Amino acid sequence: MPDSRAPQPGAAAPWPSDRLPTEPVGSLPRPARLQRAVLDAETGLASQAQLRAEQDLAVRDTLDRLAATGSPIISDGEQRRHSFASYPLGTDEVEEGPVFAVFADGHHRVIPSLASAPFAFRAWAADDVSAARELTDLPLKQAVISPSMLSLMVPDAGLGDYSRDDFLNDVVDGCADDIARCFAAGASRVTIDFTEGRLALRRDLRAPWAGPEALGGFIELINRVLDRLEPRQRAAVGVHTCPGNDNDSAHSADIDYAELIPELFQIEAGYFLVQAAGEKDPDRVARLVGGQLRGRASRGRAPRVLIGVTNPTHPRLETAEQIRDQLVRAARFVPPELLGSTDDCGFSPYLIDEKPRHGSPDFARDVAFAKIAARVRGTELASEALAGAAS
Repeated sequence: MPDSRAPQPGAAAPWPSDRLPTEPVGSLPRPARLQRAVLDAETGLASQAQLRAEQDLAVRDTLDRLAATGSPIISDGEQRRHSFASYPLGTDEVEEGPVFAVFADGHHRVIPSLASAPFAFRAWAADDVSAARELTDLPLKQAVISPSMLSLMVPDAGLGDYSRDDFLNDVVDGCADDIARCFAAGASRVTIDFTEGRLALRRDLRAPWAGPEALGGFIELINRVLDRLEPRQRAAVGVHTCPGNDNDSAHSADIDYAELIPELFQIEAGYFLVQAAGEKDPDRVARLVGGQLRGRASRGRAPRVLIGVTNPTHPRLETAEQIRDQLVRAARFVPPELLGSTDDCGFSPYLIDEKPRHGSPDFARDVAFAKIAARVRGTELASEALAGAAS
């Protein structure tokens, strides 16, 4: 039976006034049978209809299991996507480009490069929202690709007669359009991924695009997208940052957060989702964030920040009590009215993900839902503890 308290499709989910908010970042591990179906479809061993059937099963299972955790807002876990980095374009529109990142375990990912001009969205995250909206009455969120990641698909020199400026204009148009479409399709919140923010601070010849000079351009581009949105929509858009997660490995965890966080808050987003649980000192992350929020508050407005309290790269389960304690400590630096919780990162940003620390994608999927349930319960406990301290 539909929940009468659920927001209407396209309405922004209000932040709760009596407890800390909590929400997922985006992706969840795809079942092994879905990963096999994708590979079989690519090699002609399975039909597109068979692939869609597996995707439908995975989406329904994801929505049901997220609802069972008690999560106040849910998503499809990007079960229909090959990658957060290239979903707007089909395989015919991209080719292999330069190295994007080298991960701590030694493997690397490349940037999908535009094969021919002009750039245009051929697939929309909003279509995933529409499909999920038919299966649940709960508030939905949708993760969309980062404009900054897309901006790496064409070099500074452009692509033939297609200039870099024209390309970036098309990126801004497409990203803003997809976000607006997500809200129209029934999303209550949308997250922009900014995993390359921290990586941009690295000087690494193996990732030729990276370097501190890239960071300012990324932030300007994201703000251009946000500028295109209605104020009500922009308030419901979060920006997520982490040091990456692929095959249970990160690409930039060694880069000091203190270099990124002051720059991060130059983005005019409605809220932020910031990795903390997997850091060497989660309390330092809260302290860095709190310092920035105090500065923003003195200028009239400070955004909400959801602190990461679960580590998707490791199968060890956080307890609800550990999550409570992390959030209570974070509230020493971040005002409770601006604090919330999330997972450090998407659990599986790429569809084909072996999850070596976990042993299998299916086990990693079970672990992810258990971590989310602990996050939801731990956030409730933190809300009670902070309310008791305030009274």
